[in-house]
Amino acid sequence: MRTLAVLLCLNCAAIPYVVGSEGGRPRGVGPEFAKFYKDATSFTCISNPSISLSISQVNDDYCDCPDGSDEPGTSACSYLSPLSPHTLAHQSNAGVNTTLALPGFYCKNKGHVPSYVPFEHVNDGVCDYDVCCDGSEEWDHVGGTKCEDKCQALGKEWRKQGEARQKSLGNAGRKRKELVAEAGRLRKQVEDRIQSLGTEIEGGELKVRQLESELTEIERKEKGKVVRASADKEMGKMGVLVGLAKQRTEELRNALTRVKSERDSSRSRLQELEGILSTFKEEYNPNFNDEGVKRAVRAWEDYAARDKGPEPDAAHDRDLDAFTKSDKENGLDWEEYESDDEESDTEVLYAFEAYLPSSLRTWLDQKLRDLRLWMIDSGILAGTAPSTGESKGVTDAKNRVSSAKKDLDGLHKSHREHQEDLEKDFGLDDVFRAMKGQCVSTDSGEYTYELCFLDKTTQMPKKGGAHTNMGNFVRLETIVVDEDVPPNGKGLGSGERVAMKHENGQHCWNGPNRSTMVVLACAEENEIWKIMEEEKCVYRMEVGTPAVCGIGGEGKPAPAKDEL
Repeated sequence: MRTLAVLLCLNCAAIPYVVGSEGGRPRGVGPEFAKFYKDATSFTCISNPSISLSISQVNDDYCDCPDGSDEPGTSACSYLSPLSPHTLAHQSNAGVNTTLALPGFYCKNKGHVPSYVPFEHVNDGVCDYDVCCDGSEEWDHVGGTKCEDKCQALGKEWRKQGEARQKSLGNAGRKRKELVAEAGRLRKQVEDRIQSLGTEIEGGELKVRQLESELTEIERKEKGKVVRASADKEMGKMGVLVGLAKQRTEELRNALTRVKSERDSSRSRLQELEGILSTFKEEYNPNFNDEGVKRAVRAWEDYAARDKGPEPDAAHDRDLDAFTKSDKENGLDWEEYESDDEESDTEVLYAFEAYLPSSLRTWLDQKLRDLRLWMIDSGILAGTAPSTGESKGVTDAKNRVSSAKKDLDGLHKSHREHQEDLEKDFGLDDVFRAMKGQCVSTDSGEYTYELCFLDKTTQMPKKGGAHTNMGNFVRLETIVVDEDVPPNGKGLGSGERVAMKHENGQHCWNGPNRSTMVVLACAEENEIWKIMEEEKCVYRMEVGTPAVCGIGGEGKPAPAKDEL
């Protein structure tokens, strides 16, 4: 009976310890889990409802529930943490849920932000002010440890920093709007330039066609040019004209000889054919009933009855024979005129056109040129080729065509580059277009690290030496992060973040080419926060920038945490 009374007294003394002072909740229970601890007499394990305990077993420093939910205010069930090594208890609880049902020991942190402390840290003799500023996790004062409540001071500083962060985020949001506006202006410039390049290309193509046509015409005129500059600089104008006249006369003589020969041949063939047909008409059998033969005879009779024009004139043939003789046989000695002694005679010859009316002079000159070109194209006259290569006019025309084609190629290349630039991924709202080429750097130990947006990342030794390319920009990506944000706000936080992939950097000795993943988070200014080498020559860089504010929840105020 005495023993029973002692146990009852101990049980009565333990009740206040079990319940705690958080509005009837046991010590270490957060407001979101209070509903599981409302029963004043019994407790059911949260993840294993088939196990029911007496309320006196809650926070009795003994782990009764496989999920540790009966010890929210002690470290008795800390061994269930995935960070703790496996024990025999894990084997004995096979078939039941042994995952911790609670996130940790709840610290109210009045005056600051409530938080949870891992069960391993409860009553470990260390004040964890960074997460439990009220010191409530060391309620047992192990080893004489007494953690004073610093929540008011820390909360005040935190709120001050929070106000500064919110102000900074507001400024960052405005800066992003400015970047978006600038990106829109730059994109409009590219679009306008593409349009103007299209017009310039059309003009360039027209210019090339015109210059090519001009070159063709110049080459054609050069081919039939009447007077050319002579290679002999001492030859006068009379010599040039005499040489030309001699050449033209020889060409005409050759042409006349060929035409006369062709005429005689045709005349002979015609006479032979007429003889054949005449004989056929006389000797054919009219009684032979062949309509084809009869039609041929009638056609010959019609042909024979027609006027065949004048008969061959022997006097005319003699004149042609005289024309085909050499100039010397006809009394014309060109050598007498090839000297340039009579300057006055040359001037008179060259001034002959001046005596003609302007309209007639122009018409006559054009007709003569056209006639010569026609004769050259028809093969009657041979084209004259310059003795010292192409003329300056042809060379200049070819140079103009070549220059115009080169300019046109440049326009086409620029058009392609602008079109490709317009199709590139510059992020949401094209915002990174406004940041392309901007660089930011930071000192870290022996090196200075630099990031140039949409370009490359670089490692630069402070004591001199060559810079190391850590990767060239390849593309924008989206990755998921889950990190705590420090009080100064310079952290990635949780959620989706924009990242810049950099590859094909400088080759790493006995390793791969260097590469860098640049993860971006919202900040008022462009700044590098952290650099780490995750693997050999594979780097990760955390960077703040206003360009990503508002993307994936970035830059929005954190939701307030209410005490239930």
